[in-house]
Amino acid sequence: MTQSTGHMQEMPSHSGYGPTPSPDESAQAPFNLEAERAVLGACMHNCDVIDAVRPILGEDAFYRPAHETVWRALLALHREGRPTDPIVLSELLQEQGDLKRVGGAVYLHQLAGALYDAGSAEHHAEIIRKKANLRRLLASAVRTVQRAQEPGADPDEIRNEIEAEVRAERERALASGHGRLSRFAKDGWTFVKETGAHAEPLWGTRDKTAWAPGESLMIVGAPGVGKTTLAHQVVFARLGLQETVLEMPVAPSRRVLYLAMDRPKQIAKAMARRVFDTDEKILRERLVVWQGPLPASLDKEPDLLADLAAAHRADTIVIDSLKDAVSTMVDDSLAVAFHNARNRALRGGVEIMELHHQRKATADAPRGQRPSLDQVYGSTWYVSGAGSVLFVTGKAGDPAVTLHHLKTPTGEIGPLDVTHDHVRGTTTVDPTKDPAVLIRNAPNGMTARDLAVALLGGGDPDRADVEKARRHLGRLVDSGLATKADGIAGGAGGGQQTRYYASARHLTAVG
Repeated sequence: MTQSTGHMQEMPSHSGYGPTPSPDESAQAPFNLEAERAVLGACMHNCDVIDAVRPILGEDAFYRPAHETVWRALLALHREGRPTDPIVLSELLQEQGDLKRVGGAVYLHQLAGALYDAGSAEHHAEIIRKKANLRRLLASAVRTVQRAQEPGADPDEIRNEIEAEVRAERERALASGHGRLSRFAKDGWTFVKETGAHAEPLWGTRDKTAWAPGESLMIVGAPGVGKTTLAHQVVFARLGLQETVLEMPVAPSRRVLYLAMDRPKQIAKAMARRVFDTDEKILRERLVVWQGPLPASLDKEPDLLADLAAAHRADTIVIDSLKDAVSTMVDDSLAVAFHNARNRALRGGVEIMELHHQRKATADAPRGQRPSLDQVYGSTWYVSGAGSVLFVTGKAGDPAVTLHHLKTPTGEIGPLDVTHDHVRGTTTVDPTKDPAVLIRNAPNGMTARDLAVALLGGGDPDRADVEKARRHLGRLVDSGLATKADGIAGGAGGGQQTRYYASARHLTAVG
């Protein structure tokens, strides 16, 4: 059972003001004093936190009566629209005659000085609520033992009392604030309009999104093809050290937690290629790196990912790599458990990028050959739960590789022929495979089939390739970079395919 081990000079005991409870007491009463302090401190800093944690805590959640007194005083201030800082709180408790009993103004200021941010308060409130529920169950069990030891005890009567207490406890838990059955429920209008479905992409544009908010990004490939090189550029862009990756914009992040579980020294060496002395302040304040294995696999502890983000105040997590975060990759049930862990973090506003490997049997496929989702290693549920899947193909160590977008939030990106600069840790797009460049360099225009052949680097495109090329051309028309000349249906003299030409604006812009 968890007991706080804070370093505050004054701490009220369970019965009032005094030392921290003894080990014997903590062995009989589950509690977490550090979580209680963190929640109360967060509420003093930001009164809006009270509305977030009140439904979770319910009634009589705090172990220490002093903490419960402080909590009720905070509720009273919040109801009246008054500030909840320790100065105003001290005045209210003084008026009520409770200030000395809770530890005095010094203790309130110490609570407010706890090093936790408001974003972690809900997770800490969950801990407090869980401990309170365990204490109630333990008290019920003790009463049952005592009743059973009384002379002339009636087993049927005790059994009925137990059943009544269990029903009451269940009803109390369900009725506690929003409760676990409705805490994350929203009405239909709010879900459609306010869930963030139309938010700007984290990486890419609305038409071509590589990473959408609220959906994980998975980067897949064989060892040595540059997954880490690409991921690090996105991370550094999230930190504000660059604006684009592969010529696509990247949205800024508040703080990134990088789980360097697979060869952390090699990850550090790869990052060092593009780190400069001027980056020190940003990297110290906004990048946290976890080295080596996690305390538990994510399939065993589904809350661990969200807890890690809360503990380090991160709004972005990079998992490097996926195989090191779960017990095994091939078990469907464990993959579903990991997906639950992923979704719990996403639900808390944490964005996730995952680095993963392909099946070994497909590692030697030709560079231009389009891979498929079934070539991703492990259970299909890993990719099923991802929002976007980028697959890098090529030979290990080869600077020239191909990026395929196998699962898309919006329009498909690429395939892109890209080149890694292994010295600088950067990646550039081969412009000869850019549809805008290709149509600009085609004085006689292009059909969808012409573009499909060019994107494939030759060969005979199938129907899906042609349709994909047609969508590329359609987007160029919509953006004003191309014009469209409709085709003519076939007849005695034969038909004519729809043709696309670079617009005058596009030609002038680069001329």
